[in-house]
Amino acid sequence: MRTPVDLPLSLSRTSAEPLTAQLAGRLRRAMLDGALAPGERLPSTRALAVQLGVSRTVVTEAYQQLYAEGWLDGRHGSGTFVADLTPGVPQEAGPAERPRAPAAPPPPDGAIDLTPGSPWVRDYDRAAWKRAWRKAADLPPSASPDPYGLPRLRELLAEHLRRARGMVVGPENVLVTRGTGNGLDLVARILLEPGTKAGVEDPGYPAARVIFGSRGAEVVPCRVDEDGVIVDRLPTDLRLLYTTPAHQYPLGGRLPIPRRERLLAWARRTGATIVEDDYDAEFRYDVAPLPALYGLDPARVVLLGTLSKTLAPDVGVGWLVGTPELVAEVAALRVAVADRTSGPVQQAVATLIERGDLDRHLRRMRLEYARRRAAVVELLGPLCRLRGDTAGLHVLAELPPDLVPVVIERAARRGVLLDSTLRHHHAEPRLHGLVIGYGSASLADVRRGCRIIAELIRDAG
Repeated sequence: MRTPVDLPLSLSRTSAEPLTAQLAGRLRRAMLDGALAPGERLPSTRALAVQLGVSRTVVTEAYQQLYAEGWLDGRHGSGTFVADLTPGVPQEAGPAERPRAPAAPPPPDGAIDLTPGSPWVRDYDRAAWKRAWRKAADLPPSASPDPYGLPRLRELLAEHLRRARGMVVGPENVLVTRGTGNGLDLVARILLEPGTKAGVEDPGYPAARVIFGSRGAEVVPCRVDEDGVIVDRLPTDLRLLYTTPAHQYPLGGRLPIPRRERLLAWARRTGATIVEDDYDAEFRYDVAPLPALYGLDPARVVLLGTLSKTLAPDVGVGWLVGTPELVAEVAALRVAVADRTSGPVQQAVATLIERGDLDRHLRRMRLEYARRRAAVVELLGPLCRLRGDTAGLHVLAELPPDLVPVVIERAARRGVLLDSTLRHHHAEPRLHGLVIGYGSASLADVRRGCRIIAELIRDAG
């Protein structure tokens, strides 16, 4: 049995930051810096509590938070260990090495792609992937695909949402979609008529504006600030509001609980339906995600989720969560318009969830993305204000409006692809900066790209 590491930790009782958050932050930093190596055994909760002079609850909750984020690995009867989340290396001890997938080709012409919206897909558990597709081959072809989705997958998704998002839902609340865009379009077809008003965050997800506009709705831009949508400025005549409360896109805010409650009160008062895109809820680097809006008021909220960021866009599986009545209405619409989600793909996803492969992948990727996020903060944080750096796969680097196009153009010349806030605004931009995605680039490329961005910002003064 390995001896627990002796941790040189101290906590401040005079700090405004809770002791649990302090401890989790110090352990997280030690793992990022290499002071705590993968496989290192941590002290027991009782021993560390005695060492720090705090209650055991403080240590237990800090460990639980780091377990949820994927930093720690528990082994029954052996203790708590720093997770070994190197992509392609098995979590469990065993004689055989897990096969690794071949590396995907680099971006065109060797460019470093720091635009947002794509996850890391170059390393994955190839054995788990092949096993899932072998299982999918057992599913016979269907002449009449279930518009709700495979019953077993709906059960597994309901359980996944309970564990990951604290939502108490059953299969009757879940419909399997082809992703967020597909789910959003189905909801728009049900709830919107030509001329009805649909609210979209401004700045926000451009595809939502396109989808609502294509259904004949009047798209209404709704202001957001650093926390998310500004409830007090919402119109009272919206039929529907699309929002990203877990990690606002692209500003990166997290809608606080008091504002969530005001938003739900607004929906109840006006009769509007809130469409909650659970964007980036799986990837947080500071604290656990806040409760989903749906869990606070299932009657007024429809929740949309997808595996595009957690697994790969190529999978094409997502979910819509709503009241059984709305889910039935959407299922009937799918039959009418011949909309369906591939059965074999659903079966493969069900296998990944059922065997725990999806959870293991999430734990690995939380650590991978945390490293890249830390690199962005380290290299660009001293030069400009960063928003949204506590979660997700992108940050917003605020810059003067005249500097943004200059940096983007010069970065492109040096092989770094960047995005700005411009296309995310419905009207005239009020906030300017670079939307830097670190999901699809390697840690080395993220560092190299951010050094180039930092150099360009310094050169521009």
